[in-house]
Amino acid sequence: MEGNPSRPANNIEIKVHPRLADNAIQPVVQPSTASLRTTGTSREYTPFNRWFPWLVPLFVVANIVVFVVTMFVNDCPKNSASCVARFLGRLSFQPLKENPLLGPSATTLEKMGGLDVHKVVNKHQSWRLISCIWLHAGVFHVLANMLSLVFIGIRLEQEFGFGLLCLGLALLNCSPTVISQQVILLSCIWILTVRIGLLYVISGFGGSLLSALFFQSGISVGASGALFGLLGAMLSELITNWTIYENKVLALATLIFIVVVNLAVGILPHVDNFAHIGGFVSGFLLGFVFLIRPQFKWISQKGSSPGHNAASVSKHKSYQYALCIISLVLLIVGFVLGLIMLLRGVDLNEHCSWCHYLSCVPTSKWDCKSQRVFCEMTQIGNQLNLTCQSNGKSGIYQLPNGNPSQYEIERLCSDLCN
Repeated sequence: MEGNPSRPANNIEIKVHPRLADNAIQPVVQPSTASLRTTGTSREYTPFNRWFPWLVPLFVVANIVVFVVTMFVNDCPKNSASCVARFLGRLSFQPLKENPLLGPSATTLEKMGGLDVHKVVNKHQSWRLISCIWLHAGVFHVLANMLSLVFIGIRLEQEFGFGLLCLGLALLNCSPTVISQQVILLSCIWILTVRIGLLYVISGFGGSLLSALFFQSGISVGASGALFGLLGAMLSELITNWTIYENKVLALATLIFIVVVNLAVGILPHVDNFAHIGGFVSGFLLGFVFLIRPQFKWISQKGSSPGHNAASVSKHKSYQYALCIISLVLLIVGFVLGLIMLLRGVDLNEHCSWCHYLSCVPTSKWDCKSQRVFCEMTQIGNQLNLTCQSNGKSGIYQLPNGNPSQYEIERLCSDLCN
């Protein structure tokens, strides 16, 4: 049984670090539109609209509501006499020795849908790969993640939330009937309103999937895989829309530096860097699919004066289409292979002896290995008594089925010793 007294119970792998918000709060570069103003007319062509963000704030509210519900379900006063902030009643926090992030127990997180590889593989609960990104280990955890989501997500939604609306309206000109026009418009709007949301959720899924292939024990929660996906999408968006940006080399270097710094923090102990890497790669590939913009020459032609004659140019460059198709294929193949390996119980650590260094690098200051914990156990009917040998703490648990599995006993012991 694995454990660490300095961490929340059950080896909660926290997929976040507060520095993420500090490093990625500003847009790196804006598209150059100074040369796209029309001449000889009072009209000004605006190639890119800024849209009102509503989906990202909705996600923030949803995460906070889920955390409050989790604390209500946790009901610390019912199970512990040393809750933090007891005046909050059912919403009070677990003891700091159990969860220093001011949050629920690992058992509650598992009950609410935390990523438990054992249940994903043996009980076919694959939905946990997505549900875990809406859960957080504590107040500090949810605060850091939501601040990062606001700073990164709002900017992306303002620029891309409805970015394909013009494409949908252009398709109307080719639509032969009023009915088909309405169908195209409605389908286009539906795609647009969820585009950044899809980027967020799919990146979170990718982070959870890679994390589950390397971390086979403990409960894992958090949205930082999805947040790294937004960072990855910002990078691929800059690459695929290269022709419309100014100061692009500086912008690319700055964004790469931000990503490297954030990933470097992930090599510290108790930070799930595999979730960061999986989310980043997923978002990077999705950016080539979701965040394509017209090439500069096409925009310039649209913004030229009415009497200006020029050879017609395509809306997008061929490399944009190529990157889109290649990225989509890689993403689908990666997800399918990852799910097959996960559901077959594959532990990638057994096939990659050095990969664990991507998530934690041991130094003289810290150790990446968890300490083992042991408990003495007695059972009378449906009542299970455990005593942790490392700290002497005892716990009494009522078992609904009266026959706990070895895995459940190990989980309770880890909870008690941490």
